[in-house]
Amino acid sequence: MTTAMFVRSATRLRPVPFVPEISLLQADDIWALWEQTERELGQSELPPPFWAFAWPGGCALARYLLDHPDVLADRSALDIGSGSGLVAIAAAKAGATAVLAIEPDPLARAAIALNAAANDVPPPRCVDAAGEAEFAADVVLAGDVWYEREMAETVMTYLDQAAVSGATILAGDIGRRYFPRDRFDCLASYELEASFDLEGKPVLTASVWRLKPAFP
Repeated sequence: MTTAMFVRSATRLRPVPFVPEISLLQADDIWALWEQTERELGQSELPPPFWAFAWPGGCALARYLLDHPDVLADRSALDIGSGSGLVAIAAAKAGATAVLAIEPDPLARAAIALNAAANDVPPPRCVDAAGEAEFAADVVLAGDVWYEREMAETVMTYLDQAAVSGATILAGDIGRRYFPRDRFDCLASYELEASFDLEGKPVLTASVWRLKPAFP
């Protein structure tokens, strides 16, 4: 079974509740899909199937981009940890001139291509890591990438480098443990319905943040 076939078999296409302009291939149960993925690939200790769900930080960031298309007017975008491709697709719909997605998971990359096609936008070019990007984006987007210390530090290093190069840095997050809130200004906050299985609560606040200049 190809990665695209597996993604289709494990999900169904439906609108994102907080961003109904975008539909994604989504699963109902993260734990069941996680086990199914490990069985299908014959591997254990795989990362969670982030690609099959619309995570709150990404929803907030996608909502903000669609509501503020001026952010991406005549500008290119780079989406870090793209997952389902929700933020990358929102960037394309908001008018970005080009979109690049950083996503190492082959299943996520298949999901991104399928989701882009379902939303009538060109699929973003995907690369495994920031070092492979070779793409000087005007706007760098990071949704829901702050849940592990090592990943958060790696992402922050890249964001700082991109900011020095002149990029606007926007993040979407619910205030997870490793999100460096003191480095960012809050642009908008939204109340979202959440999956109790994923987030431990039925409703939460997700915000969009802009990286502060290093030398104000």
